[in-house]
Amino acid sequence: MFESITRLFSKPDAGLDSHDPRLSVAALLVHLAAVDGQMKPEERTAIKQALQDHYELDEVAVDNLVRQAAQSDAEAVDFYKFTQHLTRLDMEDRIEIVRMMWTVVFADAKNHELEDNMVWRIAELIGVSSRDRTILRNQVGRG
Repeated sequence: MFESITRLFSKPDAGLDSHDPRLSVAALLVHLAAVDGQMKPEERTAIKQALQDHYELDEVAVDNLVRQAAQSDAEAVDFYKFTQHLTRLDMEDRIEIVRMMWTVVFADAKNHELEDNMVWRIAELIGVSSRDRTILRNQVGRG
């Protein structure tokens, strides 16, 4: 019981807070990969690669980020926790988030309707137009 209380009041690993866009993006990608019922190895690899490339993180940092993201996602009741701070990013960064999402969707060569719906909802919440979302889907889907 004491361990549970300690975990509740202690910050995770490197101390990324819920306002850190890296944690928000990683949590959305983790949720997206599992939205169709299971996270496939290809999706896990796509998440790590996207985060490494976009945030210039090493493998250990990405592993820690994904672990924190999975925990944060498990505790979340909706996407607002993650998207509210992403709307403050430049449009270029928000478009890149949607691109990363499509990369995860197509990592297993399938576009499940739940994945498609989640990308649509997140794009709307962070202010990426349906036109840009569709263009990105087509670009990544042809890969």
